[in-house]
Amino acid sequence: MTEVDCRESRTPTATLGSMAQAATSSTDIGDTWPRALAGKFLVFEGPDGSGKSTQMKRLTEACEANGVRVTTVREPGGTSVGEQIRSVLLDPSSTMTLRCEMLLYMASRAQLVEQTVQPALAAGHLVIADRFLTSTYAYQGAGGGLAAEDIKAVGRVATLGFAPDLVLIYYVDVETATARTRGVPSMAGKKKAAAAEALRGVTLFDDRIEQRSDDFRRRVHESYLAQAKSDPAHHALIDAKGNAEQVWTLTVNVLSTRFAKA
Repeated sequence: MTEVDCRESRTPTATLGSMAQAATSSTDIGDTWPRALAGKFLVFEGPDGSGKSTQMKRLTEACEANGVRVTTVREPGGTSVGEQIRSVLLDPSSTMTLRCEMLLYMASRAQLVEQTVQPALAAGHLVIADRFLTSTYAYQGAGGGLAAEDIKAVGRVATLGFAPDLVLIYYVDVETATARTRGVPSMAGKKKAAAAEALRGVTLFDDRIEQRSDDFRRRVHESYLAQAKSDPAHHALIDAKGNAEQVWTLTVNVLSTRFAKA
């Protein structure tokens, strides 16, 4: 795996995979559809506390076991420039306007796409991103109130026109997500903050958005659902309320269906 910390679809509708499906499906991924992911761009999305990072790690390992070269990236970050931007965004004491916040995410994204995503795709890697434009529409757009048209215009410049082949949205209700992300003790200092981030997996948004209202969180959740509904060919909603094994089974179901070779 090339880890950077620093569209094609056969399914016409975006459906929320259910726990019932997970209970009756096999987690044996086989060796056909993972190889079809070579040269594809997948994005893992979802509200804080959805558990997407766990599923992203598991998919990376499964694809590598089948000989697929994988490049994983996170947002913001993934490059030296992006990590410096991330440190600013992670700082809960940073005072910035919402528009400034959005532009910082886009600046990190621009560097990431040109320096890492574009070359990796050209080399035939599967690129898996922990968040992408979908998050900006959800958090700074629906949550914060920025116009979708403004986000789209800046995003077009930042991404060089690169769009994911599939965005997997791991969805949980607001109450479940809040219960999962709260209760993690706050730690001071960079090393302790990094440890907390590794433990939580969603620290970036938890740190800054923990301070925002429940209405903000609900708007974010609603945006994820709305985005999937508006573009079902490139989004898959996955019920993430179950345990990690159940959610993995749903993930395999979605990917094997959409990327299975004829």
